[in-house]
Amino acid sequence: MIKHSLFIILLFLGHFLSAQKKQTYENTNYSINFPEGWMAMNETDIVNIFPTNQIGAVTISEYHDLDLPSTEIKKFILALYKSPDDENKVKSTKSKKGYTEYFYEYFDEKEKLFWITKVFQKEKELYLISINCGEKYWNGNYMSLFNETFNSFKIKK
Repeated sequence: MIKHSLFIILLFLGHFLSAQKKQTYENTNYSINFPEGWMAMNETDIVNIFPTNQIGAVTISEYHDLDLPSTEIKKFILALYKSPDDENKVKSTKSKKGYTEYFYEYFDEKEKLFWITKVFQKEKELYLISINCGEKYWNGNYMSLFNETFNSFKIKK
């Protein structure tokens, strides 16, 4: 009985500790939420969002009037990481607002980094959002915080 009560208390405590306050990075074309205390920097229209210890980042790039055929997107994503993976490792689905969403996960053995990438493409509009995080930090709370940030990305138009 005591073990059961302790488990329930720890479960609630974990829920309250993981419910962090959020900040929002707003752009004319998109928004993204990230944990309070993290930093957001816009360097020449490439936005990096990261914890202050800089163990990883969520990076967002947007391209307008980009003439990249949808048949080349998977190759483009694999080329970003010089990945030997086959194109079928890059998953694609149609999303709301007419965008095709591409998803790819990659582990860089040399740099010991996890990479998760989404690309949203509609005609000549392309949004590239990725997570990179050191292997030794890619667990528990950091993994959750990076994924929550990554998944909160919303295109406005």
